[in-house]
Amino acid sequence: MKKINIIKEARDYTRIIKNNRPFKYGCFVVYKENKENDIYKFGFSVGKKIGNAVVRNKIKRQLKNIVDKKNYCNNFNCVIIVRKEIISKSFDEIRNDLFFIFDKLKLEEK
Repeated sequence: MKKINIIKEARDYTRIIKNNRPFKYGCFVVYKENKENDIYKFGFSVGKKIGNAVVRNKIKRQLKNIVDKKNYCNNFNCVIIVRKEIISKSFDEIRNDLFFIFDKLKLEEK
């Protein structure tokens, strides 16, 4: 995943979470914000309750790998918050859940 497609600033996370409704599915809570920009951006939030830094970074790497597999429409920001149930899921289950969410939110190009 390219650095240009990652949300980095805390104020962007808070703005997206406060101003949009969540989409909850499985072990994810996803917030989508429509923008006027030419690029899409994703942000990932993995809390300390999920595990130590090694586990949290592993989950973020897996999510970035999954997100990188598809082509997306432009003009949106998306924040993905991970719940604790992700620990018991396999990589394939995580991928299927995220692809289902992307289909529901209509993030992919056709």
